[in-house]
Amino acid sequence: MDNKHTILQTHFVDIHEALPEEDEEGMIKMEESDNNVEKKTSRHNRVREMKRPQKSFGRQLSLETGFSMLNKESNAKDERKALTRSGRSFGGFDSTIRIGLEGGRKGDFSIFKTKSTLSKQNSLLPSKKKELVSQRIDDASNVGIDESVDTSVPAGRYFAALRGAELDEVKESEDILLPKDEKWPFLLRFPIGCYGICLGLSSQSVLWRALATSPATKFLHITPIINLVLWLLAVTVLISVSFTYILKCIFYFEAVKREYFHPVRVNFFFAPWVVCMFLAISVPPKIATGTLHPAIWCVFMAPYFFLELKIYGQWLSGGKRRLCKVANPSSHLSVVGNFVGAILASRVGWKEPAKFLWAVGFAHYLVVFVTLYQRLPTSEALPKELHPVYSMFIAAPSAASIAWENIYGDFDGLSRTCFFIALFLYVSLVVRINFFTGFRFSVAWWSYTFPMTTASVATIKYAEHVPSVISKGLALGLSFMSSTMVSILFVSTFLHAFVWRTLFPNDLAIAITKRKHGKEKKPLKKVYDIKRWTKKALTKNNTVNEDTAQE
Repeated sequence: MDNKHTILQTHFVDIHEALPEEDEEGMIKMEESDNNVEKKTSRHNRVREMKRPQKSFGRQLSLETGFSMLNKESNAKDERKALTRSGRSFGGFDSTIRIGLEGGRKGDFSIFKTKSTLSKQNSLLPSKKKELVSQRIDDASNVGIDESVDTSVPAGRYFAALRGAELDEVKESEDILLPKDEKWPFLLRFPIGCYGICLGLSSQSVLWRALATSPATKFLHITPIINLVLWLLAVTVLISVSFTYILKCIFYFEAVKREYFHPVRVNFFFAPWVVCMFLAISVPPKIATGTLHPAIWCVFMAPYFFLELKIYGQWLSGGKRRLCKVANPSSHLSVVGNFVGAILASRVGWKEPAKFLWAVGFAHYLVVFVTLYQRLPTSEALPKELHPVYSMFIAAPSAASIAWENIYGDFDGLSRTCFFIALFLYVSLVVRINFFTGFRFSVAWWSYTFPMTTASVATIKYAEHVPSVISKGLALGLSFMSSTMVSILFVSTFLHAFVWRTLFPNDLAIAITKRKHGKEKKPLKKVYDIKRWTKKALTKNNTVNEDTAQE
């Protein structure tokens, strides 16, 4: 009778019934007592019990009923884990721990604040508030938000979560760490791309200095006062933008890190030093007479060179931030500075450092140009939208031709080769004027004006060495186009900043999560593993039944 009874039991699989915590403690005690009784049984029964699952269960169900219950539980978990796409799915630490707390705030922006500032503020809080803050941080780490807040976001994640020519718009299927429908603090909305305004104004100062002093445009009788006014305006804007961004570095350094890891915005960290070198080149004669001191070149070029070593090292060494993964038209900003530095070095009298910078810049320009031109299949998918960002292609060859002329004093074959490359790219963009329409205005548009200005200055240099009606007319036409573009952007910026107050919207690009949320398939995998385990259990029980039948 005992053997028959055991054989009948093997046709069922035990399914665990969820119990409250108090009942589970009682079950554990009952299991201990049952184990003591089972120790007194025969050795044959103990071996058979070891082959069964180690957990004890409250009741027994058939396999069909067990599978139906597991499917219902997995569907319920999937419904609970579905995220709403309202932008408040995370909202910092606050939204995840809002359950159980009274009166949660709308958005917790402290996740992007400087860590040292947070620790100092936490030390000044009372003991009860300290416990509450530490409890919130611990709870946030338990739910996995610490991984999403991690500042070291992979470059491929930006391409996957963002869209737009500057990768500044979040896809509809993505969640962010901060609320979309709430206005963020001003410093958190102030991007590094604001240095594009300084690039446009400082390059215009270089252009109008060349128009006032070049023999090719002497017949225009342009007054140097225009150069003085533009130079003072560029210095004022540079001081304002730098002061504001320094405040952002002090109070929201974690957000600055996010911008540094951004594959497009990392190139704008070169912009402040390029602007300073533009201002040194275009300094009005009334302010500085004679040759500039070499210390000016050292001060402006040193931080640019060290940042260049860092970025170029990532391109060369490979990894997640190799060039074929992060290359985009704004990568030319990290190359143009070499040619601008070469121009300034030749102006201060240091010809050899100028040649060195020109060689480094030209080598990396060729690599960036080829990478962007052929679109390697291993590279990340670039945005489909065409934008004035493609005007970056004409900046580097234009600056290279000017730098070569300043170093060797002649607009020879190599300098003209670079100029003709820039001129062809310029024309190829102008004929596609419809590519530059249908996009909303942003401060990043300013960075696309200095390539046009640089091409205009290179054309003026060409007209000096090859004087003709065509060369002079081309120089005047390109200069008029670049100055008109800067004027339009200046008026648009003024209206958006002071009239409509829409110049600095929420910077959603820095608030993406480290990993994509919303598509969780782990519960399905667990159900599949349980089904596979039950099949193995049936095969083991069948083998045991055969052994007992033979006995």
